[in-house]
Amino acid sequence: MKNGRLSWLGDPGFVGVAFLLSVIGVAMIWSAGQLDVPSIVTGIWRRQALWLAIAAVGFFVVSRVPLRWVESVSLLVYLLSIALLILVLIVGSGPGTSSWLRLGGFSLQPAEVAKLGTILMLARTLGARGEPETRLARLWRPLVLTVIPFSLVLLQPDLGSAITFGVILVGALFWARIPLFTIFMLVSPGVSLLLGFSPTVWGVWIILVVVLVYLRRPYLLEGVVVTLANLAAGALATPMWNQLAPYQQNRLLVFLDPGSDPRGAGWHLIQSQVAIGSGGFLGQGFGGGPQKRLSFLPEQHTDFIFSVVGEELGFIGVFVLLVMYSWLLRRLIATAVRSSDDFGSITVFCVFAVWFAHLLINVGMTVGLMPVTGLPLPFLSYGGSFLLMTFVGVGLAARVAIES
Repeated sequence: MKNGRLSWLGDPGFVGVAFLLSVIGVAMIWSAGQLDVPSIVTGIWRRQALWLAIAAVGFFVVSRVPLRWVESVSLLVYLLSIALLILVLIVGSGPGTSSWLRLGGFSLQPAEVAKLGTILMLARTLGARGEPETRLARLWRPLVLTVIPFSLVLLQPDLGSAITFGVILVGALFWARIPLFTIFMLVSPGVSLLLGFSPTVWGVWIILVVVLVYLRRPYLLEGVVVTLANLAAGALATPMWNQLAPYQQNRLLVFLDPGSDPRGAGWHLIQSQVAIGSGGFLGQGFGGGPQKRLSFLPEQHTDFIFSVVGEELGFIGVFVLLVMYSWLLRRLIATAVRSSDDFGSITVFCVFAVWFAHLLINVGMTVGLMPVTGLPLPFLSYGGSFLLMTFVGVGLAARVAIES
């Protein structure tokens, strides 16, 4: 294929499926706007189509830039993203959060830019190492690079996007061949922070950490620091919980029992499950989902676009969609494996980690297996910043494939 007419795409099949998913996304957003009582969602597909055109340009530009150039500007991209995260805390807006920078009719979600900047800087930092590190103390740079955007995004507060930074860190360390126990020790305080909202669950986690540290017997200072860091993170859980918006707290509280607040926080999940279940094997027909048309399904063009697919296209549509996603993820791993460049290989695997996390959490929350955290579905959910950054990821993967 390197001598073929499509060799400039790197992996033509991968790029083609990515664009096909995005076209399907525009179609499903159009369908999500077909309501018995028209609203702003009715015509929003046009804006998504415009963003797809912009994303296509972004993909073309990124796929033409040599990896060495991308690596050289990674620090600049990272610093710019941090500046945007600070700015959005001052002048940002959004429903219950300060996640968006708005200028006229243009909106930007800095967290999406920060994901890209963090991926590039982690790939640059870890790719420059020779042998994989086994000492926890020598991994402070990747940890600091991740904690800064994680903390700023959590302050917005945007719990879903903040979790994604932890996924990026774990993906980068894993692909850089850092031992699994070292990764566990490094990220365990973050897990304590998330589990600290439940004293019982957090207590079990602390016992697990102490037992594993005792059995694996790392350096004494490292073991003590990891244990104390987990205790401190658990203590910070309550202040961080109070930092979340009320609707975000309610989403987590009704995760285990949606029926406890069926007309409030549990409404999203209940209506999503009803919509997907009513789709059956063949679905209600494109554009004809009753849950959606009657506006029972909330956020049907963003967080719950998968529910629209399930309701209107049924099991067959959902199966085909998941097969396409699985194929894309498989191609990303194949590209990361083939690449002889550590920077490019780690970058592609981090893109895989982000897409996989978004897919797992978004689909999981629509069927009740994950809390509703507001993470969009790659290529399908409405959102210009997310679509643009997703296609920057496609462009980076294509560039790595070209140079492989």
